[in-house]
Amino acid sequence: MPRITDIRPCGVSVYYLPVTTRVPLKFGHEVLTRVTCVRVCVAVEDRNGRRTQGWGETPLSASWVWPSDLSFADRETQLKAFCGVLAEAWADFGEFGHPMEVGYAFQENVLPGLLDQLNQTPARRQEPMPWLAALVCCSAFDLALHDAFGQLAGLPIYDTYTPEFMNFDLARYLTPAKNSAVRFEGKYPRDFFVKSAPRELPVWHLVGGLDPLEPGRDPSANVTVNDGHPVLLRDWIAQDGLRCLKIKLRGNDATWDLERILKVSRVAQEFELPWLTVDFNCTVTDPEYVNAILDDLRDRDPRLYGSILYVEQPFPYELETHRIDVHSVSARKPLFMDESAHDWRQIALGRELGWTGVALKTCKTQTGAILGACWAKAHGMTLMVQDLTNPMLAMIPHVQLAAQVGTIMGVESNAMQFYPDASTPEAAVHPGLYRRRHGQLDLSSIRGPGFGYRLDEISRQLPAPAGHYGKFPPGPLTPPPKFPQ
Repeated sequence: MPRITDIRPCGVSVYYLPVTTRVPLKFGHEVLTRVTCVRVCVAVEDRNGRRTQGWGETPLSASWVWPSDLSFADRETQLKAFCGVLAEAWADFGEFGHPMEVGYAFQENVLPGLLDQLNQTPARRQEPMPWLAALVCCSAFDLALHDAFGQLAGLPIYDTYTPEFMNFDLARYLTPAKNSAVRFEGKYPRDFFVKSAPRELPVWHLVGGLDPLEPGRDPSANVTVNDGHPVLLRDWIAQDGLRCLKIKLRGNDATWDLERILKVSRVAQEFELPWLTVDFNCTVTDPEYVNAILDDLRDRDPRLYGSILYVEQPFPYELETHRIDVHSVSARKPLFMDESAHDWRQIALGRELGWTGVALKTCKTQTGAILGACWAKAHGMTLMVQDLTNPMLAMIPHVQLAAQVGTIMGVESNAMQFYPDASTPEAAVHPGLYRRRHGQLDLSSIRGPGFGYRLDEISRQLPAPAGHYGKFPPGPLTPPPKFPQ
């Protein structure tokens, strides 16, 4: 097969798709009732002048990426403005290479400077935008770049993370932990993927802090929604055949957290669900807070304690600032980084501090997620792929990452809980991705080049673009020539 030449971005279009939640979703100290998804189209060209385009999308979840006392509207406005800055920068970025190489170069050499410029403005000096927020804004462009390369190659993108398509091995990007036997020379991402990606994945349901469990027993049970979708936890379990529940906790109220776990577990045991996980949402500052809850659960109900598969991100995500030794927690249960896992360097620091697992997210860029997965797996860390309540196109790369890298147990997916109707056009083509059946997601509809979106079959009417950028803004393009397989 002829070698696919390197690509570079040459044009960008940006779209914003507003979504309203059917029920509120609690994030830490905030309650989410709406979100804006940014959808990006990136045009690329190779060294022979052939052009095509790819797509990426992510929710701009201000509550998650930028915890703050600033208003949600202010933060979301800043995120959208930064997407415009990124669109110009990506359209002008002249780096040629495989998308792993181009995406890495942009994140290393361009993104930090753009964020610094923003945070030097008077409006941001008092409340700078976090790096996590910048990564999430960047992720839609990075995803689109990967999709475009797959379109040009005529291959699923995961088939291109190999020496046949990449110019450099992983040693160019990753440094092993000190005193380890790990070596990245001669290794490529494909070496760290599962040999045969599953077409079905066990799916985790999110039990938010405001989610009603049973009628008449807690104040949140007064939520009334008549849209044909469940509200109560037991109804979700019965409809979707759920087997795995993720419990959102407060992290600053041990009595409430313990009682919430016990309440959810009673419903879970009634349906004989085998797995739970607990998410403290970065609000804990002392490991003993988590240890005391885990020990109490162990002593009260060994069966419940055994069903907790892992603990997710109890502590502040700024690991450099909050170097908390967490070995005492991970000695009790696998302890997974989520917000902290910005990149492989943060994962390496987390491993030193005692974290044993990594929760990956495509909203921190496809490039970063792949590199983080490779570093973590090489060093014996366990993986999970967590949701950012991904609807529409954002769902498709999300579930593929979980299938390809291999996780401790399936994938989290909760957009169908909070805005199921937002994905109706996509669900017509990919019904198994936007509806959970028998506790699983069905990935068998994903096929074709890039991320396998099958966009030409999806009847999504996009709003007017927020902007076109670059020399060759995306538009109707002649399909690239097909290469013999």
